[in-house]
Amino acid sequence: MAESPLNAIVTVPAVAEITEIKDEIEEVRTFYFSFDHPELERSFRARSGQFIMCTVFGAGEFAVSLPFSPENDRRHLSVRRVGKVTDGLHALRPGDKIGIRGPFGNGFPFDAIKGRNMVVIAGGIGLIPLRSTLVHALQHRADFGRIILLYGARSSRDLMYLSQIEDWRKTEGFEAFLTIDRAEPGWAGEVGFVHTLIEKAKVPVENTVAFVCGPPIMFNANIKELTGRGLKDEFIFSTLERHMKCGIGKCQHCAIGRTLVCTDGPVYTYKQLKTLGEQI
Repeated sequence: MAESPLNAIVTVPAVAEITEIKDEIEEVRTFYFSFDHPELERSFRARSGQFIMCTVFGAGEFAVSLPFSPENDRRHLSVRRVGKVTDGLHALRPGDKIGIRGPFGNGFPFDAIKGRNMVVIAGGIGLIPLRSTLVHALQHRADFGRIILLYGARSSRDLMYLSQIEDWRKTEGFEAFLTIDRAEPGWAGEVGFVHTLIEKAKVPVENTVAFVCGPPIMFNANIKELTGRGLKDEFIFSTLERHMKCGIGKCQHCAIGRTLVCTDGPVYTYKQLKTLGEQI
């Protein structure tokens, strides 16, 4: 390793062992891991919203969001199989090794939003990068007002973390509204697109921040609904996904105009995203 394991950022892949693998939804698995280096295992910390570069030895390296909370949460990655490198990851078994660089990026500004209501809006696997935000808020329940999850997917089989959502519902002040695109046998929840849940949940505008992540059409519909109700652009947060190869702003692969997603992001306010215009 190029840096002491007590430093904040690991710049050369640190070896980690996969300790457990859990199937989530189709083509998505969660990989729990621990670092081989004892000091790094004790000291590695990440902020909600950050990402790491994951090396699958013999296959390559890819950027992936961190779904675990900064504290009191097992380290893991939830990854959809979409190509050569993630195919290689999905072929691994407990006991196999991966490499970890990071964490990189800016993360969500929790200190700046204490005392506000929090609305988390996700579509499909868009809940993966927002899971950390939810868990952190629930672990620091007294720091926030209402905590509302609005979550939708194409079908019930495409909804992530269902058992965890049921556990979160046991926390006072947490509300979850789930929807799927089309009705199906046995589904007792809402039917329709995610933005329709904003009215059903009576989402407040005053003293509220929103976190939105999902496909572009879902993102745009929810932004339109939120801003139409009066939520200010600077109180709407999202994460950008780009082809990040270095994580430290050197290769420029993730450049959008004058911003580098790996260092200036991946978390942006909607006010910032609007300045990027058609380049998003």
